[in-house]
Amino acid sequence: MKVLVTGASGATGQLLIKELLERGLSVRAIVRSPDRLSGDLREHNLLQIVTGNILDFSEEELAGNISGCNTIVSCLGHNLTLRGIFGQPRRLVTDSVRRICQAVDSSETSEKVKFILMNTAGNSNRDLYEPLTRGERIMIGLIRFLIPPHKDNEQASDYLRNNCRSPSKIEWVAVRPDTLINEESVSEYVVHPSPTRSAVFNAGKTSRINVAHFMVELITDDKKWTEWKGKMPVIYNKDFA
Repeated sequence: MKVLVTGASGATGQLLIKELLERGLSVRAIVRSPDRLSGDLREHNLLQIVTGNILDFSEEELAGNISGCNTIVSCLGHNLTLRGIFGQPRRLVTDSVRRICQAVDSSETSEKVKFILMNTAGNSNRDLYEPLTRGERIMIGLIRFLIPPHKDNEQASDYLRNNCRSPSKIEWVAVRPDTLINEESVSEYVVHPSPTRSAVFNAGKTSRINVAHFMVELITDDKKWTEWKGKMPVIYNKDFA
């Protein structure tokens, strides 16, 4: 099994790679700056580093990077700087998801490819009834208008929902953590089909290492994958559920 990881040099991406390598899985990581990866990861013999921006790859380059990978994980996100939030590319996550899915569907593989998207609890799953209060609708509308990365996250998950159905070769899960925090080790966490708290007015918390652990469980546990494929599970640390 080989796993392709985009957004690999981010805080969650590096934790994901570490967990994958510790379980003996081969990883191909796409990064713009390899130096941002920790030294112990860069030197690991099961890690292949590809330098570049996924939106800049030619179709042939993208196909080559996807080749041989039966799982793809997107940990892409916008940097929390003025340029990262308001600059280009506005549709970084959506366009990356679209390019990857189209490349997989155009490939010669006859096997289904797992695609895991790291998303956000602030994004509703439009396949389910996830009601919002009037105040939540107003706030989400403002966030969508004022903070472009939120709309990008919505459109990325919508692409999977609307375009990765049979006969697509993609099977997908969009993982929705709430407010991300840093913790040193995996702790107890809970997973729900829909939010159990208001991401706007009563947010929970989710450690990045727990998000990484859950995503690796999806990759390695066929029963867990079957449970959540085609869905958008929400993950909380148990203490903040």
